[in-house]
Amino acid sequence: MLRYKQENKAAGGELCQCRIIHGEKVQRAKESRLPGGEVERLADFFKAFADPTRLKILRALSEEEMCVCDLAAFLGISESAVSHQLRMLRQLALVANRREGVVLYYHLTDAHVSQLVQIALEHLRE
Repeated sequence: MLRYKQENKAAGGELCQCRIIHGEKVQRAKESRLPGGEVERLADFFKAFADPTRLKILRALSEEEMCVCDLAAFLGISESAVSHQLRMLRQLALVANRREGVVLYYHLTDAHVSQLVQIALEHLRE
């Protein structure tokens, strides 16, 4: 069945003229889509994995907790740059820290974080 809808709202909210061949598939996709706020949070979550420095930090922390100065030495960048990346990872609840005296030690919030990286690596290596 080939139908045309004159006023169909696209994902971005704008009106578009769209050709619909399988209306039931379009309807099922609409019914199962994520709410806008959740889509934005998920996109931000995956942006965290889009930076090589953040990926290196996540991989290092999947082995053991580390402080900023040790991460900086490992990465060969400034402590300030590491702190900046850790701030973003912390805001997305991918890493957390604990204080021991004046030193903050960072660790992954849970095993899902390292599993996501590992799954992506396995996919790329296939």
